[in-house]
Amino acid sequence: MEKPIKVLVVDDSRTARALIRRSFEQHPDIVICGEAANPIEARDLIIKDQPDVITLDVEMPSMNGLQFLDKIMRLRPIPVVMVSGLTARGADIAITALQMGAFDCFPKPSSVMPGGDAFAGLARLVRQAAHSPVAKFQRNEQGAAQHQKSWTHDFKLVAIGASTGGVEALEQVLSGFPRQSPPIVVCQHMPALFTASFANRLNQKIEALSIGEARNGEVLLPGTVRIAPGGDRHTAVERRDGHYVTRLLKAAPVNGHCPSVDVLFDSVAESAGNHALGIILTGMGQDGAEGLLAMHRAGAWTIAQDKASSVVYGMPRVAAELGATSQIVPLGQISAAAMNAQIR
Repeated sequence: MEKPIKVLVVDDSRTARALIRRSFEQHPDIVICGEAANPIEARDLIIKDQPDVITLDVEMPSMNGLQFLDKIMRLRPIPVVMVSGLTARGADIAITALQMGAFDCFPKPSSVMPGGDAFAGLARLVRQAAHSPVAKFQRNEQGAAQHQKSWTHDFKLVAIGASTGGVEALEQVLSGFPRQSPPIVVCQHMPALFTASFANRLNQKIEALSIGEARNGEVLLPGTVRIAPGGDRHTAVERRDGHYVTRLLKAAPVNGHCPSVDVLFDSVAESAGNHALGIILTGMGQDGAEGLLAMHRAGAWTIAQDKASSVVYGMPRVAAELGATSQIVPLGQISAAAMNAQIR
């Protein structure tokens, strides 16, 4: 029998800590080895208890959680799951944390139903974090493949899907593309509010591309990147009057997600066929694998991130097992692979 996963819970709210504790009690493979109301307490408990995973509240008064996270990543890398309220400020901090190397972010509920589990799903993230190689939580600023800054093939559309670990992965991939790139549509699993903050941060950091949230009925232009907004709508693409146009579709989750990568990829397979390129990045589960297969069968060039560079080798693994991939390459080489792709 495997040893239980030791978790340190850091949250200034006593109520939140109690709710997390109650949620974890339903999972015998997870034990809370310590609780802290601030980074000073957390620092001492990290040394004392050697936790496998830390849950860290995003918004705590009289402290800078991002500075604390930075120290964790630099001095003793431990998988960190951020717990964030669904506010604009919380979303902005959470995106920064993910870019700094946090494993994932769990949305803190604004209200709790009597008898309900306010933190249902957090245990799943903790479990995934504990079994991911710690080395992947150390941000690697070096080693990205050097490649040409022009596209070999005249793709009309690029679709990218990602989940856990995708914030850093997407930034690295998009940073490798030049101003003269095909329109790019991205589905990254995130709650509402988070995708707007994510798109804004990418737009500030990547000067070559114009990055924003997808809007219903928007014509996709070269050099633009559109991020599927989180919430209750899926993002799809259709061909209209000779142009590719985004559609926001209100519908039930697919594969447990809204927006869903499968919905995006399926629409690209139908609308763009062999004029498209699909990329599936790190993420737990299988969302996007079937959609990538549909793109592959339609003649699109398809790329999956490899196991060694994935924070969670779920989505790209399933895609590879289905035979949906034209190439499987490390994260640092995906931009080059895309730009040098030779479509069938």
